[in-house]
Formats: sequence, C-alpha cells, structure tokens
Amino acid sequence: MENQGHGNSLSKLKPYLAAIFLQVGFAGMDVLSKAALNQGMSTYALVVYRHAIATLVMAPFAAILDKKVRPKMTIPIFIKIMVLGFLEPVIDQNFYYVGMKYTTATFASAMYNILPAITFVMAWIVRLEKVNLRSIRSHGKVIGTLATVAGAMVMTLMKGPVLELFWTKASINHEAAAKNGTDLHDTIKGGIMITVGCFSYAGFVILQAVTLETYPAELSLTVWICLLGTLEGTIAALIMEKGNAAIWAIKWDTKLLTAAYSGIVCSGLAYYIQGVIMKDRGPVFVTAFSPLCMVLVAIMSSFILAEQMYLGRVIGAIIIIAGLYFVLWGKSKDYKSPPPLIEQQIEPAKIDRSTNENDSFDNQVQAIAIDVASTETSIRDEKLQEKSDSIPV
Repeated sequence: MENQGHGNSLSKLKPYLAAIFLQVGFAGMDVLSKAALNQGMSTYALVVYRHAIATLVMAPFAAILDKKVRPKMTIPIFIKIMVLGFLEPVIDQNFYYVGMKYTTATFASAMYNILPAITFVMAWIVRLEKVNLRSIRSHGKVIGTLATVAGAMVMTLMKGPVLELFWTKASINHEAAAKNGTDLHDTIKGGIMITVGCFSYAGFVILQAVTLETYPAELSLTVWICLLGTLEGTIAALIMEKGNAAIWAIKWDTKLLTAAYSGIVCSGLAYYIQGVIMKDRGPVFVTAFSPLCMVLVAIMSSFILAEQMYLGRVIGAIIIIAGLYFVLWGKSKDYKSPPPLIEQQIEPAKIDRSTNENDSFDNQVQAIAIDVASTETSIRDEKLQEKSDSIPV
C-alpha cells in the first residue's frame, strides 16, 4: 500500500516537475541567446538553425515511437500545423529575440510573465478554461492572473536601487553592465515586440491543445511544427535580410551552442512535453510556470552577462510568484483524478460482490418464507370449507 501511495504521489508531481523542467530549459536559452545576439548573430538565422536541428533530432524518435498511434494526415490538420509553425517559430521567436536585442535577457523573461494572463483569457474565450465566478477557486485563478501582470509591470516600470550581490560586488564587469544598460526608447520598442510575441505564443499553445484532439501524436506533431517552422522561417529570413548570405555563417562557438541547445531543449523537447501536459492539465497550466523562468534568468544573467539586479525587479518577482501560487491553487481541482490502480479496485469489487450475494440470499429466504405462509393459509382455508360443507342444514 505504501508503494501505491508513493506511485500516486509521483504521478501527481509529474506535471509540475515537467513544467519546472521547461522553465529551467527556457532560462538557459535566454542567457545563451542574449550572448549569441551580442556577438552579432542574426535573429532570423538563429530561428532557422534552431528548428532545423530540432527536426533532425526529433524525427527518428517520432518515426519509431509514434508508428502505431500516428493518425492519418488530413488537409485541416495540415493547415493547423502550418499555422502553428508560423505562430511560434516565426512570429513569437523572431519578435522575442529582437525585443531581447533591444533590452536584456532579464527584461525579456520578465515581460513574458504576462503570458499566463493572455493564455488564460484566450483559453476562456475558446472554452478550454473553466471560470465560475461563484467558485472561490475561479477567483484564485483570476486574482493570480492579475497578480502576474502586476508583477511584470512592477519589474518593467520600477527599477529602484541596484542590489550589489555578493558574487558580483567585487568582480562585476562594469563595461558589460554599461553595455547591458538600455534607454527608455529601446525599452519601449523591445517591450512592444516581446508583447506581440506573447500574444503569438499564447495563440500557439491554444491551437496546439486543439490540434492534439484530432492529431494525438505529440512527437509527430513536434516534428511537423519544427519542419514547417524551418521552412517558413527561412522564407522570412530571406525577405527580412534581403539575401544577405553572411548571416548564415556559423562556427564552433556560442552561436552554434545556442542554436543546438535551444533547438533540442526549447523546441524539440519543449513542444513534446507541453503537449503531454496539456492533455491532462490544459494550456493555462503550462504557461502558469513562466514566471519561474524570469527568476532563474535574473540570477544566471547576473553571473554570466553581468546584468545588474534592481530592487524593483525583486519586488516584482515576489508578486509574480504569489500570483503563480494562486493560479495553481485555483487549477488544482480542474483536472480529472487518475484512475485507481487495479489492486485498489479489487477490494471494492469483492465487497460489492459479497454484498450482492448476501442480498440475493436474504431475498431468497424471504421469498421461501412467503411461499410457505401462503401455502399454510390456503390449506387452512380448504379445511374450513370442508367443515362448513359437512354441517347438516
């Protein structure tokens, strides 16, 4: 029984651990991407290389593991996949990278904290998210969503004093820190681009959840998205870069590491894992963990990129984490509980069977008693009738 209890606890923790793994992966991508962009890598080339690598890595797994569950490709499904490949690989990532180029990795990840709120509203509109204003848990989801947005705004608008962290106080690279500084114009421009990317990614998550209902093969869907994202991203790169061949030059350096890491972890594995999570918990659950990425990026960037940490960002992070707690608490009753184990089903079945047998036996005894009573009554009536017939008139 203890093993069964541990198994149930682990199965309940799996979605949370998977969502946290996604955010850790995204945090690493943000730091590496900012470093690659600082070295002059084209955002459009990064998107193409990223999804080309993801396609090559994930295709063999999809061909083998999804062989029996892969449904037939139809025109409506293919159109949905084409839109998915355009929403996230092309629009979201290009706008996100350009916005990061104008600002910092910490700012970009902080702005992305409005993603749960946008996804929540869009999922509610298309009826993928349940909202009952009379339920206290629905109130928690709404309050938590608003809190994440408020925290993101605090991080964006309220800087406050610089926090001298013990690992940067003596060895901070002031030249890098000055380079990472941004003026108000670049901040606004980058913030708008990142916001557009948020709307695009929220639409991608919603459409992915809808597509999985008719094409329930997560690995195959991941490969299709990456493949079409590579093709559509190449067209966008050729148009935006006006045939500049120099953007495709890549060496064994941070640029290649960024493309490989983001392709394998943040496209290939991420699309697959979030598809699996969405089947049970829905799209809002997947995006609700995005604030954790901002906290991780803020810490990693202070180490690697010498980005300055401000008090306003710390306060905003605390508000965002509180909002995340409310959203997860509100959603804790939305998913269906996993079916009980076979061993747990046997005992109730035995009890029900024994109860039914006892009930049937009692019914049989009662029926026999009724038959005996009715027989005795009929015999007594016959004797009385014979006596009445024998009396002379």
